[in-house]
Amino acid sequence: MNRSFRAAMAALFFSGAIAGPSFAAGDGGSGDTVSQCKKGEVWDKEKQKCVVPGQGKLDDDSIYEAGRDLAMAGRYGEAIAVLSLAADKSDPRILNYLGYSHRKQGRVLVGLGYYQEALLADPDYTLVREYLGEAYLQLGDLEAARGQLAEIEKRCGSGCAEHAELARQIEVFAARG
Repeated sequence: MNRSFRAAMAALFFSGAIAGPSFAAGDGGSGDTVSQCKKGEVWDKEKQKCVVPGQGKLDDDSIYEAGRDLAMAGRYGEAIAVLSLAADKSDPRILNYLGYSHRKQGRVLVGLGYYQEALLADPDYTLVREYLGEAYLQLGDLEAARGQLAEIEKRCGSGCAEHAELARQIEVFAARG
C-alpha cells in the first residue's frame, strides 16, 4: 500500500469518517448480542436467550459481554446504555468499553475520563492503554500515545496484540505528519 494512500486512509479514520473498531487479542467476544438479538435486547448467557436489559436483570459479566459486542459492532449508543446498567461501576472492563464507545461517538474527552478510571482500578489492563493511546492520537498528542505504547511494552512486551495495534496506529499517524 503506498504511503499517500495510507495517509489518506489514516486521515479519514482519525477524522471519524471511517468508524472502524479496533480489535485486540482475547477481547473479541462471542457476538451473541449482535448476532442473535434484535435492537434493544442483549444476550443473557445464564438464560441462553435475548432479553431486554434492565438494572438488576443481568449479571455484570453478561452486561460487559453485551456492551463489548455492541461497541465492536459500532452500536455505540446501545453499548453505553447497556454498560451503564452494571452494578459494579468500578469494573475496569465496563469502564474501558464506556470510554471506547464515547470516544467512537466523538466524545474523546469523556472517553479519556473512563480510560483513566479503568487504569486506576487496573494499571496493567493493556487494552485500556491501547485505546487510551488511540484517543491521544485523535487529539493529536503523539507523545502521549507513545507513552502508552511504552507502558504496554513494560507489561506485555512488544509482541502482544495491544502493542502491535497501537504501534501500527502511531506509525500511520506519524506518516500523515
